[in-house]
Parts: sequence; structure tokens; C-alpha cells
Amino acid sequence: MAYYAKEYLSPEVLKRFDVVGIDPRGVAESQNVRCFPSQKKNASVLNKIYSVSFPYGAAEEKSLRAAYDKHAKACSTTGKPMTGAISTAQVARDMDLLRRAVGDKKLTYFGVSYGSYLGQVYANLYPDRVRAIAIDGILDSVAWAGTKNTESTPIGIRLKSAEGSSKALHQALVLCGAAGPTKCRFSAGDPVANFETIAQRLREAPLKITLDEDESVTLTYADFVGFNLSMLYSQEYGPEAITDFAAYLWDILYPPADGTTATKRRTAARAIVKLHKTLENRQQASRSKAPYAAPYDNSLDAFATIVCTDSRNSKNLAAFGKLGNEADKKAPYFGRLWLWNQGSCASKNWTAKDEDAYRGPFNKHTSSPVLVVGNYWDPATNYAGAVSTSNRLPNSRLLSSNSWGHTALLSSGCVNKAVYSYLLSKKLPAKGTVCVSDYQPFSEVLSDGSTAAQTKVLSKPSIAVPPVTPHLR
Repeated sequence: MAYYAKEYLSPEVLKRFDVVGIDPRGVAESQNVRCFPSQKKNASVLNKIYSVSFPYGAAEEKSLRAAYDKHAKACSTTGKPMTGAISTAQVARDMDLLRRAVGDKKLTYFGVSYGSYLGQVYANLYPDRVRAIAIDGILDSVAWAGTKNTESTPIGIRLKSAEGSSKALHQALVLCGAAGPTKCRFSAGDPVANFETIAQRLREAPLKITLDEDESVTLTYADFVGFNLSMLYSQEYGPEAITDFAAYLWDILYPPADGTTATKRRTAARAIVKLHKTLENRQQASRSKAPYAAPYDNSLDAFATIVCTDSRNSKNLAAFGKLGNEADKKAPYFGRLWLWNQGSCASKNWTAKDEDAYRGPFNKHTSSPVLVVGNYWDPATNYAGAVSTSNRLPNSRLLSSNSWGHTALLSSGCVNKAVYSYLLSKKLPAKGTVCVSDYQPFSEVLSDGSTAAQTKVLSKPSIAVPPVTPHLR
């Protein structure tokens, strides 16, 4: 993010500030946390966990529970002592050392997604050292850390990310129906009901789509849900990509009877194969092609260590099958996905602890106001988290946006102006400000039935890259 700062910060901000990026301890190019003694043993577990967006059915659930148990045990044994020393509080303390090192009396910080939690922890550890903290894509700090009253509820449910994903998907389908056939390819009939019809067909059995003799793809229900989440991460064209995707599937499952069947099915198949391969290659290529020769992939080790040592969690992994059913009822399609995202934390084998982790309080009065930015249709960090965070921090201001995708910066001139002005002069937007996104779904008339929306959603740069599964959000 520091390297690409010119892509999302204004010239005025860049002129005023040096941009300093930090590599949190245990992650990426710093000293890696490694739960396994070799990439070979690591890959054997990662391949199982990353092979599905979430398990569907008793057999897959059993396999994934076993993989998470192995991962939790490895992190609680081989991974020590690092796994007991990289909680978010430790990173916040490191960040304060960097503040001192560059000679700033107080911190100026911009953080998105998980970075929003880091900003909240810093603000509550060092409330007198805040010059300007702007956070976007807000994780509810109390839900993340958990309390004695909520620790029996898995963090994947507490955060309500699934509800945010489900809400965004439902809104996209409703808007598609309202836009009609000239602006949305999936508008015929009831898009909400038709989407469920496709999902139910995939729940019953995977769909094999053959394009040519040497080119085919098998689409599972979990793939279908995971792909839709990935597309919802985009600030532009996410709803169009979702409905294009659904329309292609619909034509394959229910071929039109107007003489264009073969052409439409072939177009649909090509679109799905292309989408599948593009998304899959982002996360799977290095593991599937050369899992043992590749550098050690500590993505899950780092993610799980930070989440599991930050938060209170009961050891209820055995109950995830039942909990997943309940989660899907509350948040259709996405309940299971976000629940299983933090499976390691719910394993009885996870015993690693960080004595210096911070779990509250999160309501300290900071020396300067904190700017809290949230957008209505964020599929990962529920807008409700921005509201609760702004209510909890006594010296904060909520900036809302009706935008799509994960995080709000770059979604409109309104959001950008408010964030940049705050970072420069600590000037806050007026109370109750709601920015209107530059992008509004289904505003353009369809042309030739191409996959333009999918192409754009997959290629447009973003400060929050959409993953196939949410492990690396």
C-alpha cells in the first residue's frame, strides 16, 4: 500500500506526508510465523483448507475439521514462540516505535479492513498520541476480540460479515430486477428466486461444463458462493458481474428455446471457464503446481495466529456443521463461508496465547477525533461495524457511503475529499454525512452481451483485493 500510495492518496496528501508502510511482525517479508517445519507439510494442510471456499456436506466438513486440527496443533507447538507474540496489540506497539523513530509527536494513520482494527487498538492503547486516524472497512472491535458473554459464538459469526455479504447480494439481485432486461441480463422473472434455483441445483450436485475436449470446469455450490463473494468485493461492476454470472449459468441449466441455444451455451461456458480459472489461479497456482518447491506460504499461519490470539473463542469446531446450517439461515449463502474462515481458532488443539494481547476497552477518548468510514454494501466488513465503532469511540465521526465493494475510499469524490481533508487538517465531515457513490449498478444499457462487467471487475485495481476465499482479506 505504501508503494502504491499515489493510486489512492491525493497529491496534496502525498506532498504533505511521507508514506510509511509497515510489515506487521510475523507476516510477509518480516520474520515469518511458521507453524510447520517445512513447506511440504504446510502445503498438505493448506491444500485441504484452501481447496474449498467452505465445506458442504458431512464428508467435506470432516476433512476440513481434521485439517484445521492439524493446523491448530502445529501453530501451538512448532509455531512457538512466534505464535504467542504477534497479536494486533504487538503490532500497535511496533507502530508506536515507528512513530517515535520518524520523529512524530503523534500518529497520522490510514488503515483499511484489518487495518481498521489495528487503528482502533492503537487509539485505545495510546489515546493521547492520536493526531489523525482514519479507518475504512470497519471491523467491530468488540466482536473481533469477543467478551466472556460472546466467546461461545465463533468469531466468524460475531463479526456479521456473512450478513453484510448476503445483504449486498440480495440488493444486487433486487436492483437487477428493477432495472429490467435492457440493463440487466438476469432480470427475467424474479432474480432473487432464480438465483436460489441455481444455488439449489448446485447444492444437489456439481455442474460440469464442457467447452472443448480439453477445456472444462466443474462448478460446485461452494465455488458458486465463493465466486460471488469475490465479485462483491469490487467497488465497480460487482452487481453486474454477479448477475452476468447467474445469467450464463441459467442459460446452461435452462437453454433458451429460440434457436440460439448452442451459441448462448457456448458463450456462457467460455465466460464461466474464464472466470473460474482467473479466480482460482490467484490463490491456488503456486500450491497446485509446485507446492513443495515454492517458498513457505505462511498466509494461513499469520492470519490464524493474529485472529486466534486477538480473540476469545470456545473450542466448538465439532459443532461447525450445525452452526453452519444456522448461519446460512441468518445470512443466506454466506453463513457457512464466513464461519469456517476461522476454523483454527475453534479447534481444541489451539492453545497458543499472547499474554500481551489487547481485548479492550475500546471506548477511550482520543486526543484528536477518529474518522470512521463505512459503506452500505460492503460484503466483508459489515456497515453495522462502522456504526457500532463510531458509537463506541467517544471522540469519533462516522462517514457513510452508499457505495459497493470492500472499503469506501475511491468510491466517490465525496469520500475521497472527506478523508484527504481530515488527514491534512483534521477537519471532519459534517455529522450524518452520506456520500453517494460514483458507481450505481445497472445504469448502462446492455450492448452485445459480452463479459465486459466481469472483465472490469477482475482487472480494476483496488486497495482491497478480492480473494477466492476470505482467508486473505
